[in-house]
Amino acid sequence: MSWTDLAVNGRILVVDDAMENVQILYGALQDEHEVLFALSGDKALEIARAQLPDLILLDAMMPGKDGYAVCAELRQAAETRDIPVIFITALKSPEDETRALAAGAADFITKPVNAAVVRARVRTQLTVKRQADALRALSLTDGLTGVANRRAFDERLDTEWRRCARARQPMSLILVDIDHFKLYNDHYGHQAGDASLKLAAKAMRLAAGRPQDLVARYGGEEFAVLLPQVSAQGAERVALKLLAELEAMAIPHEAAPPPGRLTVSMGIASVVPGQHSSAVELVQAADAGLYDAKAAGRNCYRTGAD
Repeated sequence: MSWTDLAVNGRILVVDDAMENVQILYGALQDEHEVLFALSGDKALEIARAQLPDLILLDAMMPGKDGYAVCAELRQAAETRDIPVIFITALKSPEDETRALAAGAADFITKPVNAAVVRARVRTQLTVKRQADALRALSLTDGLTGVANRRAFDERLDTEWRRCARARQPMSLILVDIDHFKLYNDHYGHQAGDASLKLAAKAMRLAAGRPQDLVARYGGEEFAVLLPQVSAQGAERVALKLLAELEAMAIPHEAAPPPGRLTVSMGIASVVPGQHSSAVELVQAADAGLYDAKAAGRNCYRTGAD
C-alpha cells in the first residue's frame, strides 16, 4: 500500500511519552494508516495544528502537559475541535473512563493494548468522523454554486487567521462582486442569472486553485476568495487570473456597458495577522477596495488600506 493510500485511509497521531508504547501502536496501525507520533503534550498540539490528523491516540498520563490538558486545548481550537481522540491509559477505574469522556474523548482503551482491539476502535472512529465530515461539508456548501457558503467562510477566516498569526505568515482576501448583476437578471431571467453565478464561481476556483484557498459565496452576487500564506502581490496575480478566466469564458451581458460580457469588480486586502490587527479589519479593507474598483469603472481590482 502506497503512502498516499495510507493517508487516504486516515492520518493517525499517536501521543505517548514512552517510545516503546509508540512503537507498539505504530506496529498495529502502520499497514493501514499514515502514523505520526509525539512524545509530549506540547509537541502533540503542535503536530495536530500543523498536520490536522483524522484521529489522535492520546496517553492520559504524561509528564508536563497530560492527556486531559491536551484534549481540552484541542477542543478549544476551531481547527482541531472535531478531531476524535481515543485515550490510551493504564488507568482502569470507571472514574478514569468518565474523566476521559468528560474531557472530550471519543473512546477509551486500557493498557496493555491489544493490537486487534486498537485497529477495530480506530476503524470505528474514522468511519464516524467521515460520516460527520460529509454532513458538515453539506452544511457548509452553497447549494447553487457548489462553493463554500458564508458560514464556512466565517469559520475558515477565523481558523486561517490564527494559523497565519502563529506562523507569522501573510494572508489575503479578495471580495468579488459581479458587475451589473441586477441588469443581467432583468435582461436574461433568473435561471440564466443562476447559471452565470455558477460560471463565475468556476472561474474563481480556477483562479485560486491551491488546496488551501477558499472560494465562498459571500451573499447574493458577491463572493470571497481567501488566500492563506499569500502576499498582496500573490493576491493580485489571482485577481488578474480571474479577470482572464472570465474574459475567456465570454459570458454575454448585453444589458451592461462595454465590453458587453459578464465582468467582476474586486477588492484586495493583505496582512500578516498579529495582535494589532483583526480579521474584521481585513474584510473591511477588502470591502473598501471593492468600492474603489466599482468607482473606477468596474471590471478591475483595487487594493484596500489595511
